[in-house]
Amino acid sequence: MIERMLEAKNITYSYTKRDTLIFPDIICNRGDQWLLLGQSGSGKTTLLHLLAGLRRAQSGHIMIDGRDITKMVDSSLDKFRGQNIGIIFQQSHFVKAITVRENLQLCQQLAGLKKDDQRIDQILERLGIAHKADSKPHRLSVGEQQRASIARAIINNPKLILADEPTSALDDKHCDEVISLLKEQAAQDNITLLIVTHDNRLKSVFDKSVDLQKQLI
Repeated sequence: MIERMLEAKNITYSYTKRDTLIFPDIICNRGDQWLLLGQSGSGKTTLLHLLAGLRRAQSGHIMIDGRDITKMVDSSLDKFRGQNIGIIFQQSHFVKAITVRENLQLCQQLAGLKKDDQRIDQILERLGIAHKADSKPHRLSVGEQQRASIARAIINNPKLILADEPTSALDDKHCDEVISLLKEQAAQDNITLLIVTHDNRLKSVFDKSVDLQKQLI
């Protein structure tokens, strides 16, 4: 039986009273892997933030695993996001003063979960950066930071991963490595994956994609 994981319909968002962005409807099933393509200014990062509940849509609804996040109060939404959505931002946004392990523990705690060092060790080992667990984030290479970002995104067993331009700062070699890892981790845990990007290198490795054209009303 096909399980619908993400459904966004009739979504609009306004930065000003004059211009309102209109977004295409999106439906993703559990385990699907999608690209959301768009050039700078097309609103793709805004849409990702709306899907993650980091911004509030002006209209429409966003269903994640059968729950309408547009109707949740902030406290419920924060907890739901922490337990069900993994987010990979363009910048890593780690807490610089603490180690990679402590950043992942913090992610667990903020989601209302207990610290689970065994899971942290397993994920870091799976991603090939177990030896960096007790390093500060700034001590990691760019590629290692992206792997740590993937670890943070999957640490709480999310049902959905939203990635914002995860390869924009990477050369071809590291681009291939990070996308392969991200796809593999999502497939291994049957996680729905949606990547927003303008990186045309990714078109050849994803079967499902949506081209986002800027639409205003």
